[in-house]
Amino acid sequence: MLRIALIDIVLFALPFLIYAGYMLVVRGVAPAGIWQGAPVLWLLAAGCGLLLVTMATIIQFSGGKPSGTYHPPSLNDGVIKPGEID
Repeated sequence: MLRIALIDIVLFALPFLIYAGYMLVVRGVAPAGIWQGAPVLWLLAAGCGLLLVTMATIIQFSGGKPSGTYHPPSLNDGVIKPGEID
C-alpha cells in the first residue's frame, strides 16, 4: 500500500518538478521566483491526468486471471505463504 501511495505522490508531483527544473536550468530564474506566474492550473491538470492514466494501467495489467482460484495466505512451518490466484 505504501508503494502505491508513493507512486501516486511522485506521479502527481512530476509536472511540478519538471517545471521547476526547466525554470531553474533554462530560464535561470531564482529559486524564490519559480512559482510566480506559474501555470498552476495546467500543472495540476497534468499531474491528475498522469496519475489517472498510470493508475488505470496498473489496475488493468495487475492481478490474476478473472477465472482463477484464490488461495488465501497460510502458515506453513512458521512461515507465512502469501495469498495467490492460480
